[in-house]
Amino acid sequence: MSLLSVENLHVTFSTPRGPVHAVDGVSFGVGAGEVLGIVGESGSGKSVTLRAIPKLLHANATVSGTVRWRGEDLHAMDDARLRAVRGGQVAVVFQEPMSALNPVLPIGVQIDEVLTAHTQFDAAARRKRGIELLGLVGIASAATRLGQFPHEFSGGMRQRAMIAIALAAAPALLLADEPTTALDVTIQDQILKLLLRLVGELGMALVLVTHDLGVVAETCDRVAVMYAGRLCETGTVHDVFLRPHHAYTHALLRSMPGEGAARSMLVPIPGQPPRIDAPVPGCAFAPRCTFTEARCATTRPALVAMADGHESACYAAARLGSEIAA
Repeated sequence: MSLLSVENLHVTFSTPRGPVHAVDGVSFGVGAGEVLGIVGESGSGKSVTLRAIPKLLHANATVSGTVRWRGEDLHAMDDARLRAVRGGQVAVVFQEPMSALNPVLPIGVQIDEVLTAHTQFDAAARRKRGIELLGLVGIASAATRLGQFPHEFSGGMRQRAMIAIALAAAPALLLADEPTTALDVTIQDQILKLLLRLVGELGMALVLVTHDLGVVAETCDRVAVMYAGRLCETGTVHDVFLRPHHAYTHALLRSMPGEGAARSMLVPIPGQPPRIDAPVPGCAFAPRCTFTEARCATTRPALVAMADGHESACYAAARLGSEIAA
């Protein structure tokens, strides 16, 4: 049973140039102890989808669809109930720690705010918990670090501190928005291993937004591929990576280096993603696709179940499967 269930999620932003359709009918679920990766190019709607779940979008956003948390409609909750869930049961790790962390408050105070709001700990217990959390995420001299400000931390340490804040109230679901962006590969590997260890030890669910297919391959159980605000393909990482049934997924995988590819040419995806300030009538990937058919430009393909268990929204799904098998 899914802890989180998202059904037909739409997000539209009102702008001076007209409405921008950032998320267009996205549906997925994630269960306890499961890691779901949401992957796609920049601008595909990954981060907006993640922020829409706990209602963390700007006032110019209009959201429709259903987001159920443990069977309860999260978007129908009153403010008091939403505050109890958000930060307590559902936590978020944002993409850029220097913009997410408060620069004028010590890290310890920012951890303490979460503990005050979502636990019954007294001041001494909250400080002890803060030291435990910084130790949990691998920050040395935790007692000293509690009194330091974000600018006194390195980039990797700020990311770890933000994870510590998110984990303060022992959430059942962690929403991580590109938590390793702009970090060197060593720190990236440490943070990903940390998140996986916490999933295993705490049994929490993790939704990981990233543009890096390598990260998805190493960390996720299932993957949802997004393009122009829509889901293209979903399934287990093994099935989707080994037998992609959507032309966009196929193109993404071909554009990345693989084993033994040191001297082989990569195959870039031609063209640019579509503008999202106007509805796309057919398949949004059609202008860049090498498997396109006449109907792709006019009729939007539905996300349907494939024979091997994952889902695809592509008219060329059968042809792709035959090509890969051959």
